[in-house]
Amino acid sequence: MNQEKTPLKERALTEAKKFAVIVAYLWMLFVLLQLHRLTILREQNPLGSISYRVGFALINALILGKIILIAQAFHLGERFKNGPLVYAILFRSALFAVLLVCFDIFEEVLVGLFHHKTISESVPALGGGGAEGMLLVGLMVFIVLIPFFSFTEVARILGEDNLFSILFKRRLRSGS
Repeated sequence: MNQEKTPLKERALTEAKKFAVIVAYLWMLFVLLQLHRLTILREQNPLGSISYRVGFALINALILGKIILIAQAFHLGERFKNGPLVYAILFRSALFAVLLVCFDIFEEVLVGLFHHKTISESVPALGGGGAEGMLLVGLMVFIVLIPFFSFTEVARILGEDNLFSILFKRRLRSGS
């Protein structure tokens, strides 16, 4: 009975670590986007609302991090898994950018409906509104997901322990 629980505990710990990394990356991304927005709209939005925006960014990161984990569990985006690494990275970045933009729109519509707004009133004005704005936000999300999926794909090939060792353990000097 103990042997059956150990793999389950290990899998749960592994999934929790993956979730934490995804949430941390997304939270950092969302906070940076909010800071950028506040910087551009400095005269219209006082910096006093930054704590609210950082907290809301964490909630979004938690929700979208779970969506990414579920999508990965269903092997979404693994079409180019055995091809050149760059194709897998770009494909997954594009696919998950579309997924995250769609869920962001869905979330805003749900919040709007909760506040008794119509669906058209609830659709967010991403990137200034309209299809062009959504495309620009999607492009930004695509670009910032490239490093994330680069690391996850390299970790898949090298092994997570090997990548961690390469990145965080002291290297010996060659020729000494």
